[in-house]
Amino acid sequence: MRTQHRRWPKIELTIMNNELANELAPGVRRMLAAAEQRGIAVELRRRPAANSLEEAAELLGIRPSEMAKTIVVRRSRGSYLFALIPGDTQIAWPKLRSLLGVSKMKLPDAAEALEATGYERGTITPIGSEQSWPVIIDQRLAGHRAALGAGGHGYSAFVEIDDLVRAYGAAVADIAD
Repeated sequence: MRTQHRRWPKIELTIMNNELANELAPGVRRMLAAAEQRGIAVELRRRPAANSLEEAAELLGIRPSEMAKTIVVRRSRGSYLFALIPGDTQIAWPKLRSLLGVSKMKLPDAAEALEATGYERGTITPIGSEQSWPVIIDQRLAGHRAALGAGGHGYSAFVEIDDLVRAYGAAVADIAD
């Protein structure tokens, strides 16, 4: 298979030949395939493994605010959602609970998050998740391009957040502090 290029506004997505694609972790390949299927332009960047979001941002040459943390939230047993917030913020639990009309939510442990999404912590993205859970995106990310987890360690996926909103029917709200 020869290399193909698809031109997207501001971003070029390269579909690699089979040999190069096989070097990618299965989660990264799943994320790229899901992005293509949903019409989301992705710029995949390889980077050294990072021990924190701040370190990943530095390796990518961007500010932590230009990264989006994807947080898996358990609403009830077996029911989850993705909350995307800027990398320099924290989830605002009272705001999220009020938005959803619930009094209790929980962060699953690493094993439960992996089971719910098919991605390890530090690589989680709604794109290509093994289950399609609702997506809520903090309003500060709307209209911006951000780096997300890419489904595998050592990679970041840059996407236009508005494309993610459109492709997943995501809600945009004030959910971070």
